[in-house]
Formats: sequence, C-alpha cells, structure tokens
Amino acid sequence: MITILIVEDEKNISELIRINLTDAGYHCICAYDGAAAAELIESGSFDLILLDIMLPVINGYELLEYIQPRDIPVICITARAGVEDRVKGLKLGADDYLVKPFEIIELLARVESVLRRNKKSDRYLEIADITIDTLSRTVNRGEETISLTLKEYELLLLFVRSKNIALFREQIYEKIWGDDYMGDSRTVDLHVQRMRKKIGWEDKIIAVYKVGYRFVVNP
Repeated sequence: MITILIVEDEKNISELIRINLTDAGYHCICAYDGAAAAELIESGSFDLILLDIMLPVINGYELLEYIQPRDIPVICITARAGVEDRVKGLKLGADDYLVKPFEIIELLARVESVLRRNKKSDRYLEIADITIDTLSRTVNRGEETISLTLKEYELLLLFVRSKNIALFREQIYEKIWGDDYMGDSRTVDLHVQRMRKKIGWEDKIIAVYKVGYRFVVNP
C-alpha cells in the first residue's frame, strides 16, 4: 500500500487530508512540525510527502533540503501563493505546489499524478467486489472481465479514487472529457448510468440532488 506522510501543523486540516486520503486507499502518517517529520523520514519509508511550508521548529523549505537526497516525491501545501515562494519550493525539489484553500478532489488528482510520474502507483485496486488493473486497464469481478469503454473506465477510476466524496457534474465532465462544462448534464448522466449498470453498482454510485454523484462505500 502507498504510504503518505502528511506534514501539517493545523490539525483540523491535517485530519481532513488524512481522512480523505485514507478513504482513497492510502496509508497516512501525520507530523505536526518539521522536527517530528524529520524523525519519521529518518526512521520510516514513505512514497510521498505532503508538506506545509510554514511549520514550527523546522520550516518546510529547510525540510525540503533534508528530503531532497532521499528521492521522496513532495507536494508542497501552503497558503503562500507568491511566484517566488512556488519557484523556491520547486527549486528545492518539490514535485508540485498546491495553494490553500484547495478542493480535496484536486489534492487527490495531484497525489495520483505525482505518484504516477514517480512510478509509485498501486497497479491493482481492490474495492467492493471488483479488481482494477491500472496497467492493463481491465476490470474484473472474480474470473469475469467487465467490458467498459474508455470513458466508463475513467469514470470508474474517478469514483474509486474519490470514495464517499460528492462529485459535481461539472467536476466529472471537466476531469473526464477535459472541456469546460456547458451545463448539459446528459453526457455525464448517460455515461455514469451505463458504467454503474455494467459494474452492478447502481446502489453504490448514487445521485446527489442538485450536485452530481457519490460513490458510497464503507471505509
């Protein structure tokens, strides 16, 4: 399982991130200052670090210099939105930079992207009664292979990686089709309905009134 270190001194934000990443299938460990994070990095093994910049004891930039030789990908998460701050973080070895406040769905997408670029993504995703092979892009229930179109497969992955999160139709459309949402919900609705029928998840991917859809699954 992918293990992520969350270095964030604001405990409510840290907990929000931890809950959502755990729901998405990641194993998370939290540190609330730079010194505690350095000790965990020294003694543990992490696939990704989410790093706040304004930390007590050792700040995020100092910690980046400590992390860089260890070849662990880092996403900086900070309220410092200036170009100079972003450039400094990237030059010190950060793989990505996310400015607060942010949507959880964007954080999940960036985590997935950085893990994929660093070849640390889990190949197999097992959830409910199906297994997804993200390399061969196949979906199986036991010995049965479920045939999905490309868009249906991408929709399935989006829901699986956003467990228990209500997704707006515009978010779904822009993520899967890559275009601006123009307010026509038929494309999203049609593909979601076909996909969940093929998977047999009509009771798991539910419509959310005036929002879109949510994949409901127990942690």
